[in-house]
Amino acid sequence: MTSDNLVVLNALDTARTQWYHVTAVIIAGMGFFTDAYDLFCITTVSKLLGRLYYYDPTANAPGKLPHVANNWVIGVALVGTLSGQLVFGWLGDKLGRKKVYGLTLILMVICALCSGLSFGYSAKAVIGTLCFFRFWLGFGIGGDYPLSATIMSEYANKSTRGAFIAAVFAMQGVGIIFAGLVSMIISKLFLMSYEGKPFNKDEVLSTEPEADYVWRIVLMLGALPALLTYYWRMKMPETGRYTAIIEGNAKQAAINMGKVLDIEIQAEGDKLAQFKAANEYPLLSNEFFQRHGLHLIGTMSTWFLLDIAFYSQNLTQKDIFPVMGLTSNAKSISALREMFETSRAMFVIALLGTFPGYWFTVFFIEKIGRFRIQLMGFFMMSVFMAIIGIKYDYLKTNEHKWTFATLYGLTFFFANFGPNSTTFVLPAELFPTRVRSTCHALSAASGKAGAMISAFGIQQYTQDGNVQKIKKAMILLAVTNMVGFCCTFLVTETKGRSLEEISGEDGRQHETQLKTSKPVSSHPDDHMILH
Repeated sequence: MTSDNLVVLNALDTARTQWYHVTAVIIAGMGFFTDAYDLFCITTVSKLLGRLYYYDPTANAPGKLPHVANNWVIGVALVGTLSGQLVFGWLGDKLGRKKVYGLTLILMVICALCSGLSFGYSAKAVIGTLCFFRFWLGFGIGGDYPLSATIMSEYANKSTRGAFIAAVFAMQGVGIIFAGLVSMIISKLFLMSYEGKPFNKDEVLSTEPEADYVWRIVLMLGALPALLTYYWRMKMPETGRYTAIIEGNAKQAAINMGKVLDIEIQAEGDKLAQFKAANEYPLLSNEFFQRHGLHLIGTMSTWFLLDIAFYSQNLTQKDIFPVMGLTSNAKSISALREMFETSRAMFVIALLGTFPGYWFTVFFIEKIGRFRIQLMGFFMMSVFMAIIGIKYDYLKTNEHKWTFATLYGLTFFFANFGPNSTTFVLPAELFPTRVRSTCHALSAASGKAGAMISAFGIQQYTQDGNVQKIKKAMILLAVTNMVGFCCTFLVTETKGRSLEEISGEDGRQHETQLKTSKPVSSHPDDHMILH
């Protein structure tokens, strides 16, 4: 970094890694914990809801959510998340990260509690209220995406920034594990006291009446982690970069950052004015498009394509477990036993496949770099999904079920040690402070649009366990991943450089006009000419 940069930003970039950085990861990561918990416990809960509210005595099969209801219960939170990302992402740039950060948590707490309550006894009333509150829950969760990423990237120092942003995101992995674990524990506790007969022995009593409490408790527990972090979130100061660059108050920025980080800063005013002047262009301007247009297309398209595959996998787990022999046939077990087995299978896959992937990214992102991890992840996911799609008939036979489980787990591993983490990190680093939160929101929202395609589209292929349809879905996903691989070339490596250098905010010519995908050498002076 050149001496032209503001001292306060320089201090943040070079600050040694300290305890507050870790605290910030946990505070910021709680939203993702809740996010993953809420999105994934609905997978275990949705089968139970089908048995409780959609049992048809003439069908001779356990109750099942109708396709439309199933898509809405699962998909409505995604619609909420998409809207929340855009609204809060924009507010984060307009009002400041800190001001709107607590609001997202309050929304999450209230709506998680309410999604366990329903107004009325009929299936319509229960599913209706559930969908209403899950939409607003998603709205709060959506706000957390751009704000957490932006706050973490603006707090971190330049040598560990990627690892910290990835660690915030890895809290999602912890949330997925807890979703499986909590569903498992609660269904087990109820099973110990109230286990019903298997469906083929007693159709009516195989759905335990007490099971109606189980799904409510599981959903309401999602409010707990958000509630616990609210106090700490309110204590976080506004990020130094926002205060200095957007509000133009370097002195306040220095004071704020000095409270939480052990850094020495002197305030300076004149440099600030020229610094601010270099960042006046808005999102919808020719200047922005010339400097960052390709990056924005890159981050939006890769996140969109990744989420089609990533959410399809997660949301369709419950349909694939019986094929892999991880859960029993629905007719041979009671409702709570089915929930227990589904959550146990989710827990195992998450612990062995999903979870390690996130942490591999955290440990290797500063060594290998974002760009290479993303390319590798897309490529490997493509390969494994193509194998599953082409060899599906062979894999689903009983003697090959472990091969199947391994391949399935590996696609999860490379999603997280790959594009699922990096598509979250890159938009928090590539764009200037003035529009950072908004650009991250746009990228995340286009990801959620991909997730909605998977919830409302791809699920149609997997819901009935039809082999030909599942094969088609898997091959289609392999293709979307390959397209993601190609779109990755639109972004550039951000490893080891300060945020102002990456986004050209330090008043220098923007080096991505050289379209490089390698880090620029450590002397910006060799590459960039002053405006």
